[in-house]
Amino acid sequence: MFRIWGKIIKDNRLVNDYTACIDDESLSRTKKVYNALDIICNELDLSTPIWLKSNQNDFIKFSRTRFTQDNFIEHIEFDYLDFHLIEE
Repeated sequence: MFRIWGKIIKDNRLVNDYTACIDDESLSRTKKVYNALDIICNELDLSTPIWLKSNQNDFIKFSRTRFTQDNFIEHIEFDYLDFHLIEE
C-alpha cells in the first residue's frame, strides 16, 4: 500500500488533513505520488500545486515537501500544504 498524508498548516497549526491510499501496484512510484496529490487536493478543495525543482529534490531526499503560495496559481488562505510519504 502507498499512503501519503497531506496537511494544511496555518500559523503552525494543523487546519485540515487527508491521507491518500493507493493500492494499484501497476503504477510507477511517480504516478502514485501525482495521483495522491490530486486526490488530496480534491478532498481538501484545493487547486493542484505546481511541482518546482525544489519540491522534487525535497521529496526525493526526505519523502516530504511543502507547497507554499509560490506553488499555487490562486491565492491560498494557509501557510503551506505539507505533503508527506507515510508508507511505501
